[in-house]
Amino acid sequence: MSEPSSIALLSAVELRRRVADGELSPVDVLDACLEQIDRHNDRINALVTPDESATEQARELERRLAAGENPGSLCGLPVGIKDTTPVAGLRTTYGSPLYADHVPDEDALVVRRLREAGAVILGKTNTPEFAAGGNTFNEVFGRTRNPWNPELSAGGSTGGGAAALAAGMIALAEGTDLGGSLRVPASFCGVVGLRPSPGLVPTVPTEWPADDLSVTGPMGRTVADVALMLEAVSGPIPTTTTPEPGAERDFVGAVRRGPAEATRVAYAPDLAGLGADPALERVCREAAESLELSGANVEGTDLDLSDGFEAFLTLRGRWMVEHHRSRLGRLAELGPNLAGNIRAGLALAPARVAAAEQSRERLRRKMGDLFERYDYLLTPCVPVPPFPVEQDFPETIGGRKMDTYIEWIAPTFVLTLTDLPVACVPAGLDASGLPVGIQVVGPPRGEESVLALAGRIEELRPIGRPPGVE
Repeated sequence: MSEPSSIALLSAVELRRRVADGELSPVDVLDACLEQIDRHNDRINALVTPDESATEQARELERRLAAGENPGSLCGLPVGIKDTTPVAGLRTTYGSPLYADHVPDEDALVVRRLREAGAVILGKTNTPEFAAGGNTFNEVFGRTRNPWNPELSAGGSTGGGAAALAAGMIALAEGTDLGGSLRVPASFCGVVGLRPSPGLVPTVPTEWPADDLSVTGPMGRTVADVALMLEAVSGPIPTTTTPEPGAERDFVGAVRRGPAEATRVAYAPDLAGLGADPALERVCREAAESLELSGANVEGTDLDLSDGFEAFLTLRGRWMVEHHRSRLGRLAELGPNLAGNIRAGLALAPARVAAAEQSRERLRRKMGDLFERYDYLLTPCVPVPPFPVEQDFPETIGGRKMDTYIEWIAPTFVLTLTDLPVACVPAGLDASGLPVGIQVVGPPRGEESVLALAGRIEELRPIGRPPGVE
């Protein structure tokens, strides 16, 4: 049998195959991940609350397999749950001292679906306070570090999930994405994150059922892993006003088949008008151009979505108020980033919100026009490489000072406004040996297309493992 660490670093798809074939048991897989936690978590600080029932979960799956049952498509795969997503009986802090001892009574719907598919809930992964931030740190658990270089940020806000995946501590990660929280840490940690269309994956329980900005989504070491998890957790969502996904969809098959021949790809080097690190942008451009080897037609575009900058900040302010209504009387007890966001939302005039919604609609129309001419849009995920972990955000981009801690993730958050599915997949390594992620944007409800092209980029641009992760 393979050494535990090599088992833990296999793709989720391969682990599932070996469990189904009897080559590995769910306990074997869990033990391999637990060994990686023992090796790396003290240094990385990705998994913050282990689920003490994980071994019993794995043993129960073994009993079901021995009885001839089919426990589900994720049977035996250890999953990390972001510490903003409720898990029954497991401390869920939201990264906030206010909830340091909070233990939910019920699973979030996405967690229930993971259990029903046979996943093992291994524990909670670190996040900024209430997922507000592009660097993962909080007063409860401290800072999560990047497995590629522990002196650097893992990104945020699903930074714990991304770092745990890169270090082999889990096979899959659940996360959320408002302004880039699945995509930014995927880029920094060299894994794959997908922001699905609003309404495809359940976000309940939620304090704002009409929310179409924040989504729940999957993260994995490979595109096929993300597709496998997406099939398990997507589906009609009760008590929500967002559209239902409709007919059953084949995300796994889409990755296997790959993109259509002669696909039309637009590449935008600077979507948000921030500028970008030249070496990082060059890696993304080379990844886009590599698709020509498999028949794609790749064209550069000067597409500019910077009009969405103010619109997102406004709508995010409203989002903060809607989601934190129960805490409005306790703002002084929240961290400065989060409290400042909520106060900004409280100060919004209705006319400004209306103008932001109009700007959002213009962005949707602009992207609709683009997809009449192209099948995909590719663009760098972040404009800078991973920055020092003790630094809350990059202070400058190309010499230009950032005004706010969120401004630097504009290349991801302007795409949030479009409602389109977006994946971040590794495009290669920079000169320092750090991963660089590229965003793959598809047409409305086009997750299959996004996953297919992301899978092709993954084939053409492999990056290997972080140094020291064996």
